[in-house]
Amino acid sequence: MSLNSSTLLNEENFQGPKRNIDCLESLELQAPASFQDNPLQQLQLASQEVLEKAKKSGRSKCPRCSSSRMFYCYTCFVPVETVPTKEIPTVKLPLKIDIIKHPNETDGKSTAVHAKLLAPDDVTIYKYPCIPEYEEKRHEIALVFPGPNSVSVKDIAFHLQKYAKKGAYDNNDDCSREPFLKQARIEPKEEDLNECISSNSSEGSRLKKIIVIDSTWNQTNKIITDERLQGLLQIELKTRKTCFWRHQKGKPDTYLSTIEAIYYFLVDYHQEILKENYKGQYDNLLFFFSFMYTLIKNAKCCAGKE
Repeated sequence: MSLNSSTLLNEENFQGPKRNIDCLESLELQAPASFQDNPLQQLQLASQEVLEKAKKSGRSKCPRCSSSRMFYCYTCFVPVETVPTKEIPTVKLPLKIDIIKHPNETDGKSTAVHAKLLAPDDVTIYKYPCIPEYEEKRHEIALVFPGPNSVSVKDIAFHLQKYAKKGAYDNNDDCSREPFLKQARIEPKEEDLNECISSNSSEGSRLKKIIVIDSTWNQTNKIITDERLQGLLQIELKTRKTCFWRHQKGKPDTYLSTIEAIYYFLVDYHQEILKENYKGQYDNLLFFFSFMYTLIKNAKCCAGKE
């Protein structure tokens, strides 16, 4: 059973100093290898002291709607009064991101707001069914979502090339006669892939935007089958495992939370498509996520549930 993070955040004093120290020491010694090897521990993050102070002071008002929130307002997409905007890192992304949020997705449980808070110039959140038309831009857009025809990040250049040359529905292109979701998957040859990447590097990256769905996995069908998303290239992050504390039972651990999907996509994109060494450029996208992860893990330990 997942724990409510807001409840845990408001009860940081329920154990007492000595019990907290004992719990943290026990957590370090007895935690399973999967937690000790947690990739979040290796992130290059801005100082989270501002979040520590906000946690101690408790909930605060949103400067726009005056709602009582912890850390940030998930309705207005701004930090609360006790978290100065100047102390929150800002991340510049190499492309734009559209997040399509399911109308029934609980605002307070969504990690989509993290992306908007930390990369405000490059992230837009839409509430379904109010989403843009993407048909004219299919050659420069990809949908990050697992599926039978999804491809890896390294294959993006190869699969988008036909859109750039002929358009998504050119009658001379046999592959474009039906929505991409229904096509047979085509594995690019190594020489073709290298040629596509080289071409894209010289002309600038063709991919200009990714779309991410913010929803529980059981609610995604309505969005993923929307006609406005048909024909888009789908990307799957198959080698990443989630650290999300609300991971849904019965789903593989490669099904990521929204902010994890965005972060890991960008890391892979930076290395596989931009062909640049990754030096933590996007780590601060997990600024809030990593802090809440550690907070909840420690609370679970102290409650005897770890």
